[in-house]
Amino acid sequence: MSRVPGWLGRVGAGLTEMSERLNERRAEVEKERTESEPADVPLALDPAPAARRPAPPAGPRPDPAEAVPWGVRVAAEAGWRLLVLAGTVWVLMRVISAVQLVVFTFVISLLVTALLQPTVARLTRRGVPRGLATALTAISGFVVIGLMGWFVTWQVMENIDTLSSQIQNGIDDLRNWLLKSPFHVTDKQINQIAQNLREAIGANADQITSAGLEGVQVIVEALTGILLVFFSTLFLLYDGKRIWQWFLRLVPSAARPGVAGAGPRAWRTLTAYVRGTVLVALIDAIFIGIGIYFLDVPMAVPLAVFIFLFSFIPLVGAVASGALAVIVALVTQGVFTAVMTLAVVLAVQQIEGHVLQPFILGRAVRVHPLAVVLTVAAGGMVAGIGGAVVAVPLVAVTNTVVGYLRQYSRDIQQQHASPEPADEAAPENAEDPAHQG
Repeated sequence: MSRVPGWLGRVGAGLTEMSERLNERRAEVEKERTESEPADVPLALDPAPAARRPAPPAGPRPDPAEAVPWGVRVAAEAGWRLLVLAGTVWVLMRVISAVQLVVFTFVISLLVTALLQPTVARLTRRGVPRGLATALTAISGFVVIGLMGWFVTWQVMENIDTLSSQIQNGIDDLRNWLLKSPFHVTDKQINQIAQNLREAIGANADQITSAGLEGVQVIVEALTGILLVFFSTLFLLYDGKRIWQWFLRLVPSAARPGVAGAGPRAWRTLTAYVRGTVLVALIDAIFIGIGIYFLDVPMAVPLAVFIFLFSFIPLVGAVASGALAVIVALVTQGVFTAVMTLAVVLAVQQIEGHVLQPFILGRAVRVHPLAVVLTVAAGGMVAGIGGAVVAVPLVAVTNTVVGYLRQYSRDIQQQHASPEPADEAAPENAEDPAHQG
């Protein structure tokens, strides 16, 4: 048996010693880790995955609303409020459309009351009992309105035959003028246009008949509306103050002072608008009527009455009534008279827009022309001619109320912001008997 070299024995002994030291060191490390970990957390078999695990956040997670950008939050807050407001307006419009006749007659009653109320106040100051003053004023006002309608109808019925013959002669003159004009219109083209018109009327005969049948319903509704306007005007003239006080009791107490202050200002604005509009319409009707009378336009007086009534529709009414006068002049007197009528209408309307309205209506009821056009269009789309009539005074009153409430809110904020004046301090020890003497 061979001997093992000595150096190989020494190498083996060294490896054995190194292995024992490594085992001892590993035991010490395991002991230290076991003592540092909590008792309820199990030891991981493999320390490497635990070292790679991300550390939990130091604090609590933020509120999700705070993570949304500020602009998006503002847009969302404004968006749902606009949706609620739009829904409220939609429901209100549905309710108004369901009782359109009642709402429209009440608004007309307010306009008539604003026109007649100064007369009732004047008679009351002179000693006339309020009931009698109200009855006299209301009856007189409606009698005047009725006489105007009767006069227009009477004039039209009296001159309908003459007007028909003049219109026929005017159409013949217009046809001859077109044949001789530089537009190269032929007789065949004119006959074709006339044939197309007759065919259109024949094709729509059923619709015309149904419109005539619906006209009976319109007449019934008009009579009902007139009665409602009459009785509403009577009660508003006689008992308007108590009706306003009853309405104020429905307003929340916090908003009642502002509404109580805005009400009289809104009424003054409405009164100024109605009286100014009546005066401007009367001036327009007189001057345009005189102009077309001297131009020998048929039915000058009924046309002047139409101009007066149409003037209550801002912008649109003046254009429609002026166009009606020009058309009547064209088909009855010819192109030259129509051009002169147009010149008269434009001249009076320019004077109205630049002189009469700023001077008579004043700044209290001034509304921007763009707002007038949009308001009249919206009122006409919602409620027809009646909506176009009441749209502008409604906007004027709303403008006055909003302006007053804004100023009222600003004044209240200033009063709360400014410190109250402190009472003068009493002399020190003034009430002490030891220092009196």
